[in-house]
Amino acid sequence: MNVERSPSSLRNHITNVMVQPLKIGVIGGGLGGLAAACVLAARGHRVVLFEKNAWMGGKAAVLEEAGYRFDMGPTILTIPEVLRRIFAEAGRSLDDELDLVRLDPQWRCFYEDGAVLDLQANVDQMASTLERFSPGSSAGYRSFLTFSERMHSISDRFFFWKSVGGLRDMIDFKAGFQPKMLADILAMRMGRSVAGTVRKYVPEPRIAQMLDHFTQYVGSSPAGSPAVLCGIAHMQTAEGIWYPRGGTRAVPQALTRLAEDLGVDLRPGTGVRRLLVEGRRVTGLETDAGENIAFDRIVSNADSVRTHAELLDPQSPPAKRFRKRRTYEPACSGVVLYLGLDRAYDHLLHHNFVFSRDPEAEFHAIYQNGEPAPDPTCYVCAPARTEPEVAPAGGEALYVLVHAPYLRPHHVWKEMYPAYRQVILDKLARCAAMPDLESRIRFESYLTPQDIHDRYHVLDGAIYGLASHGKWVGAFKPANRSRDLEGLYLAGGSAHPGPGMPMALMSGWIAADTLDRDAPTNSLTPRPASPTMAGR
Repeated sequence: MNVERSPSSLRNHITNVMVQPLKIGVIGGGLGGLAAACVLAARGHRVVLFEKNAWMGGKAAVLEEAGYRFDMGPTILTIPEVLRRIFAEAGRSLDDELDLVRLDPQWRCFYEDGAVLDLQANVDQMASTLERFSPGSSAGYRSFLTFSERMHSISDRFFFWKSVGGLRDMIDFKAGFQPKMLADILAMRMGRSVAGTVRKYVPEPRIAQMLDHFTQYVGSSPAGSPAVLCGIAHMQTAEGIWYPRGGTRAVPQALTRLAEDLGVDLRPGTGVRRLLVEGRRVTGLETDAGENIAFDRIVSNADSVRTHAELLDPQSPPAKRFRKRRTYEPACSGVVLYLGLDRAYDHLLHHNFVFSRDPEAEFHAIYQNGEPAPDPTCYVCAPARTEPEVAPAGGEALYVLVHAPYLRPHHVWKEMYPAYRQVILDKLARCAAMPDLESRIRFESYLTPQDIHDRYHVLDGAIYGLASHGKWVGAFKPANRSRDLEGLYLAGGSAHPGPGMPMALMSGWIAADTLDRDAPTNSLTPRPASPTMAGR
């Protein structure tokens, strides 16, 4: 995902155009909202950011208790070039703001049969490991990564760094038909799933299960997600998994400092009740306290579905148009355990997956039946392997995430949690060589789907925005430039390009860049073209 010219020179090229400064309101201080605010302020606009919670960063929050420090939300950072571009908008170097540590092996896999497999970034090393693990698997893995690289390239050229809500937004039809364009569209294998594509190359079930979990960044079933999402595998293997010292919480903290330096008016503890609309255009917002504030443009980092359902009159034409265009389903939710241990487990890596015995049954329970999986996959983060300071000496701030269905009306998680906690602990004891886990716990907290819904104001407790289900349109989320209300722009995991730390950050950049390019200018000088991507 390398740009052809440096982001700093890109910024200088863009800001040479005489853009009229606008007064812009940003709703939500999650990663997308912070990114949008920083980019817009760096380009000379006056920005006010409203955040309902007392902290900035949304789900990228922190829990500190009893000498332990836990990242509460995302724990895996990929594609740091997105952050680099955001800081470069203000002439800053990411390396001066964050201390990033590259993790390799990227994660460790534990299986029900006792097998253990490490995911390595180096393709040759990984191929050798797979050949020892399951003879004959290495060639299929290499072929899968070749396909994944093609999907990554197509995403760079047609999908990333611009507002996209559907296939027609991806392709510049004005440029005329080109044979390579047709080849790229056909290569996307629209109508085929991630799960089917993975098994075409790598039928060995345990390796396929490992590869399936690249799509867990988007909180969707591999069997229901489009094959183009296989590109995530190459993004991660080529560009790495990174850990910011201080935890992933360090990312919103760095963005908050940047926003303050750029003059963004940050208003934590200030919720937004509704958008103010005149005709087909948004003109401002009303806070929960009843204050009406006029703005030239609005960026909503709130959930895109809830933005249209709750911040607009549901019977208004913009809200009706949004609902009519497409029915969006929430991505999955999760149960998160924060376990402060007095003794760390030396056999864990920083990132670990403890896999279910039957992934089809697991995904069917979560995504079709809408019920917690009886035998779930557990993601286990052990950050003291990289940063011992997260726990008292010799201890561990263990983070355990199990995907769960988004909230259904009959789910009462206060009653469901105790039994499901035991399911999770039994799984870790049985499959991850942690039989004495409970005896090591000195501090414990947790979040259920209901807690996530209430704390972060997301759609039905979804932790990854909107589901990517649908082999034809699953990759598409609401575009960053609203099609329904002039002056409204969307950012965050429930807007294009989707969930996960780098995509949420990119959504903020896209919303800001699109808004800035839509802004009136003081000259007849045309704006420069959007930044080109390698291979375009």
